Amino acid sequence: MRSVELTSGEALELLGGVAWGRVVFSERALPAVRPVNHILDDGHIIIRAHSGAAILGPAGAGTVVAYEADRIDDADNTGWSVIVTGTATLVRDAEELARSLLYPWIIDAGMEDVARIGTDIVTGHRLVRGPR
Repeated sequence: MRSVELTSGEALELLGGVAWGRVVFSERALPAVRPVNHILDDGHIIIRAHSGAAILGPAGAGTVVAYEADRIDDADNTGWSVIVTGTATLVRDAEELARSLLYPWIIDAGMEDVARIGTDIVTGHRLVRGPR
């Protein structure tokens, strides 16, 4: 097995091809990770959250967060991992909210809040078989 570094474009293309990942942020000065579904829109990661969700604090404050998604095949250990670092902000613009085609996977929690994560730093690696 070996790890091959992805370009930013390749990494974002892979990220756009999966429906969920993990948002990483600080909560009470400690690391916090939450699984969420996402879409890519105009170079940003878009997620929805319920009122009172922990991610809304960092997004409301314009804090830097990370977002990670991957797809690994358990049978042969090949796949990829993408990590994005960027500023999280709340989406307040009515047109942008209406344009968000993200449908949350949790439908009974009132997922009305939308956060946008910038793609300032994009890294990724593909796990492949074979010689270097």
